[in-house]
Amino acid sequence: MGGGISIHVVDVGGGVPAEGMRVALYRLDAGERVLLASGAVDAKGVVALPDDVGASPQRVGLYEAVFEVSDFYRRRGDSLPTPPFVEQATYRFGIAAPSQHYHLPLKVTPWGYSLFRGGA
Repeated sequence: MGGGISIHVVDVGGGVPAEGMRVALYRLDAGERVLLASGAVDAKGVVALPDDVGASPQRVGLYEAVFEVSDFYRRRGDSLPTPPFVEQATYRFGIAAPSQHYHLPLKVTPWGYSLFRGGA
């Protein structure tokens, strides 16, 4: 796969995809956040991104993915403290080689998360 960004989210506490979690993807451009895409995690744990983001090379620069962690767990019926320990997971990452694919897997619980560049 050449270029583009993909996102995969798993609730590791439950051992299932984080279906329904809202995610927004931004490009940081001259100090401004430009929304590239937003959506919800599907039943396979994937966020469907438009082709111009998911399958096409992006510009060199900084990007940010924002995962709505506490909203996901509240909607699912989990009891969280007020305020929750993890409200959002924000992952700021750089694209230095636009021809490469950037896969962003998030492993999450209400108490912590792990984000990294994975292989797609």
